[in-house]
Amino acid sequence: MQIAIHARPLHAPPRFAPVAAARSLAPVEQPVEPSDETLMLAYAGGDAPAFETLYARHRLPLFRFLLGQLRDKALAEELFQDVWQKVIAARAGWRPEAAFGTWLYRIAHNRLNDHWRAQRHRPAAPLDADLRLAALADTDTPESRADQGERHARLMQALDELPDEQRAVVLLRLQRELSLEEIGTITGVGRETVKSRLRYALDKLRARLER
Repeated sequence: MQIAIHARPLHAPPRFAPVAAARSLAPVEQPVEPSDETLMLAYAGGDAPAFETLYARHRLPLFRFLLGQLRDKALAEELFQDVWQKVIAARAGWRPEAAFGTWLYRIAHNRLNDHWRAQRHRPAAPLDADLRLAALADTDTPESRADQGERHARLMQALDELPDEQRAVVLLRLQRELSLEEIGTITGVGRETVKSRLRYALDKLRARLER
């Protein structure tokens, strides 16, 4: 059961719906969009609608990133909830030392690492994982630009075969279009390590698709 975000006080964690449309704020006369950092500071100061705007901006990209890593919708939804709860819990002490998006994906990356450590292995992707991921993808992603049918299925399989750290780099780079420095901040490694992981991952994907 979904609970509207605005109906909860700041101290009561809401239940998030990753693929449901978020309530938009009323239009303003001058449509100047505040930055993520401005919104987060406003939310930390007690402005609940500011959180709604942040959530609307980041909910689907974040969920797609988690689903791309986990290939399991139910599990992705569980971690999705955890990430936003951590955002809420940390609001009072948040400072704009890094971009909000970088901070958000750092939380998601750490939560994924906790999950993999607990599992000690990566679970097999469900049989319908390709359809699940494709259904959530927008029309301007590397996946959706790939050839239909067999090529798309091969791309999904090739992504699933990548080591976790390489897969994360590929998704952050291609889906989120983050810089190497931003990815390094999220994953906790240096720029050259990110560059190396990305190169190896893309080489593997290219070789897999050229078979």
